Amino acid sequence: MSPKNHKVRVGISIGDFNGIGPEIIMKSLTDKTITDFFTPVIFGSGKLFTYQKNLFKLNLNFNYITEASQAQNGKLNMVNLVKENSNVELGKPSEESTKMAIDSLEAATEALMKGEIDVLVTAPINKDEMVKMGFKHAGHTGYFEEKFNKKGLMFLVSEDLKVAVSTHHIPISQVAENISKEKIKKQIRALNQTLIEDFSITRPKIAVLGLNPHSGDGGVIGNEEIDIISPAIKELSDNGILTFGPFPADSFFQPAKYKNYDAVLAMYHDQGLAPFKTLAYEEGVNYTAALPFIRTSPDHGVAYDIAGKNIADERSFMEAIFTAIKIFNNRNDYKDLMSNRLQPKRMPSDNGIDEDLPIESEM
Repeated sequence: MSPKNHKVRVGISIGDFNGIGPEIIMKSLTDKTITDFFTPVIFGSGKLFTYQKNLFKLNLNFNYITEASQAQNGKLNMVNLVKENSNVELGKPSEESTKMAIDSLEAATEALMKGEIDVLVTAPINKDEMVKMGFKHAGHTGYFEEKFNKKGLMFLVSEDLKVAVSTHHIPISQVAENISKEKIKKQIRALNQTLIEDFSITRPKIAVLGLNPHSGDGGVIGNEEIDIISPAIKELSDNGILTFGPFPADSFFQPAKYKNYDAVLAMYHDQGLAPFKTLAYEEGVNYTAALPFIRTSPDHGVAYDIAGKNIADERSFMEAIFTAIKIFNNRNDYKDLMSNRLQPKRMPSDNGIDEDLPIESEM
């Protein structure tokens, strides 16, 4: 366990460098006091970042290292994965930018698993181009699930709104067949534990959305609510997890409704992410919950249309950094709490002897 004065090492993968990744990373680190709060460890290229630093007229100095274990507190550390010049074509993906996105992610993940960094913040990737290059997953979540050998939960978080999704990067035509009572129960349990351990919410209240319009209208527009979602909610509620719903998605995301709950479980990607990105776009963070390691990212993509124009907003990336740090500290506090909790006193056995008193020795 990390000591209380431990300065969190934040690993950063750079994403597609022809998008806005390097720009938002560097803009997030321009404050000279930023290293008082954490130690950045970027997995990228010194020459690439120097080129983009000059392009955006940013005053930054990097400490170049060959592996994350060499990172120094008080400095902006750069694990220099590529020593050659990079061919930058801002605004469109290239084979070179895609390969570096994969290399950066893999190097950062390896450092995370070896304990050389404490948390990982990932800049946006181009999923289609990465798949073409042999990447096996349609996003970060599946990648980390495979690496950590555990199912994760795609969880979008902000101060006021937290939304998880039961299914994420699959066609809408496959959503119904990819939900089940047992899967929803498992996801709600994971969400409940995440809210307790990672967000310090003692008794979380979780809202669950229906799959169909109007939550099926009592079976008129579908039976998934009756056959799958409602039974899962009831079983969990009967076992002490505060779970409510299913709610119609079209009317749920009104402040007077969603603010009554600590988190929401949506049934599919756009059902949860469309309202989240509308309500919390500038401060939203994508968190892969329920995994043994902490990974966050901004809630936006590569934004090729504004790459190189020096107008990318770094606030979501900064929120991703500080959310990862907060989760890291909350997890450690929770572990401390659980390891130091009082054990129940053992009751005396019914043998006529008061076990709280010493037994006299035989004469």
